[in-house]
Amino acid sequence: MATRLKECDAVLIGVGLVGTMLGRELTRAGLRVVGLERGNPQFTVPDFQGPQIHDELRYSVRKAFMQDNTKEAMTFRNNGKQVALPIRRWESFLPGTGLGGAAVHWNGQTYRFQDSELQLRSHHEQRYGKDFIDPELTIQDWGVTAAELEPYYDRFEYLLGTSGQAGNVRGQKFDGGNPFEDPRSRAYPTPPMKEPYGSAIFRKAATSLGYHPFPQPSSNLSQPYTNPEGMSMGTCMFCGYCERYACEHFAKSSPQTILLPVLLKDKNFTVKTQSQVLRINLSKDKKRATGVTYIDAAGREFEQPAKMVILCSFALNNVRMLLLSGIGEPYDSATGRGQVGRNYAYQTTSAVQVFFDESVNINPFMRSGANGMVMADFVADNFDHGPHKFVGGAYLGEVMTNGRPIEFHPTPPGTPAWGAAWKAAVVKHYNHTSVVSTHGTSMSSRNNYLSLDPTYKDAWGQPLLRITFDFPANDLRMSAFVTSKAMDIGRAMGGRMVAGGPRKGPYVVTQYQTTHNTGGTIMGMSPQDSVVNRYLQSWDVPNLFVIGASNFPQNASYNPTGTVGALAYFSAEAIVHRYLKSPGPLVQA
Repeated sequence: MATRLKECDAVLIGVGLVGTMLGRELTRAGLRVVGLERGNPQFTVPDFQGPQIHDELRYSVRKAFMQDNTKEAMTFRNNGKQVALPIRRWESFLPGTGLGGAAVHWNGQTYRFQDSELQLRSHHEQRYGKDFIDPELTIQDWGVTAAELEPYYDRFEYLLGTSGQAGNVRGQKFDGGNPFEDPRSRAYPTPPMKEPYGSAIFRKAATSLGYHPFPQPSSNLSQPYTNPEGMSMGTCMFCGYCERYACEHFAKSSPQTILLPVLLKDKNFTVKTQSQVLRINLSKDKKRATGVTYIDAAGREFEQPAKMVILCSFALNNVRMLLLSGIGEPYDSATGRGQVGRNYAYQTTSAVQVFFDESVNINPFMRSGANGMVMADFVADNFDHGPHKFVGGAYLGEVMTNGRPIEFHPTPPGTPAWGAAWKAAVVKHYNHTSVVSTHGTSMSSRNNYLSLDPTYKDAWGQPLLRITFDFPANDLRMSAFVTSKAMDIGRAMGGRMVAGGPRKGPYVVTQYQTTHNTGGTIMGMSPQDSVVNRYLQSWDVPNLFVIGASNFPQNASYNPTGTVGALAYFSAEAIVHRYLKSPGPLVQA
């Protein structure tokens, strides 16, 4: 029997980056907010301090910051004819856990999506015709424009202190920035990061080929900064321990460095860690959320009543929570009916290695999670797609994040996989190899979706989330095109050898790509094509808001965090200034 607690104004499911942001906005508006986080409490001091935070075995190999898949795994299959099996080791993507969530161990790469990506279907149909898009693709417009999101992108970047070089401020173009970006209202809050040597070689090569490289926008800060919340941050030390690690120097923008300490001091906010939410509770007519049920670390069950529920966990877990709670109609790939779980998408990446002779010292260990040079010439619709017969694109860049001894072993094709010859090749090439990456779109497809597994359950007896995914043919054509461009740049960089290849199917969960899982609770203009409206409010349960990358109808070229943050502020403003004044649907179905 669950113990019923005192009702609060709002309950947050997940206290990561989005949860912290929503908590701050709601308590500032005078609401009493309870944040439920399934993981442990953790802070820069003492939890993220050296030397233990640089333990590569613990954090990179054993995934100490990640969701405990001995208790709560996911299952995977490539298509609906296969039987899904549990993912027992996180490799392809890394869902975080603990106070601060995945933003504790992210790289800090912070972009804005272009308007042509937000209006993806209508834009491409208008430019190339309705028959241009593969019939299997279920891509759609987002229901919001880049111009509408610009103030919220701006606010998010100034919260983080993002370092970068603007390319377009109110229509005025600036050399050295991204010439393809939509207009921004002002420059980045801090200047771009220092340029690594390998990135300088990339910049010169890309420029010689007529491309437009610019500094990677980074939330590993280039200089000391105090954000609008009064939180002061330091300068990145280029230690090479960003992704999979927390920052000991207060230099990476995570909840612990940008907002969480302010929120925790607010008398209207209560955080409860080690609290596993089982479901969102509904009224008898299932049209209103009444709160949540959760289990604490001692195994005790509680009911937290709330006037409003904010679901803001990792994208995949957002979808699972709706399915477990019976909110919305689950997607059926056979009929195309239902919305919850539809349009799951990922990311389509590849890499090209450039091997130099021993006179060129790349020094890969002097890196951060988000510094380097990138180019947007093949992002979104910045180039003519007509001859290539695919939708989407990728940014290309020399954005190596580390030279850590366990993970970074560049060797040319033909090198043995182990033994004395392999060791000799690693020694020879470690400091003389640069990597050019392509970071590409993932188009949603009828056959890629999320559902509850009929066989496997978690430690609390609830069905695991089942992922059904493989790369659409469209995305493989895109990868072949952009990887060929990366090979051209690699050759122009002057290496002795250039090696690499495009992404090929089938997709496997044993090779890391990105943690950019998207879709499943997508936003849109009507209940017939989405789970939430443009303000991320549930069509079915108006006092429930679902916020995160699960809102993306498909995934864009750029890393998702900037857009997740902008949408969070966009939704928070609608909640505070519209919903609280007149609770109910913000968009009429």
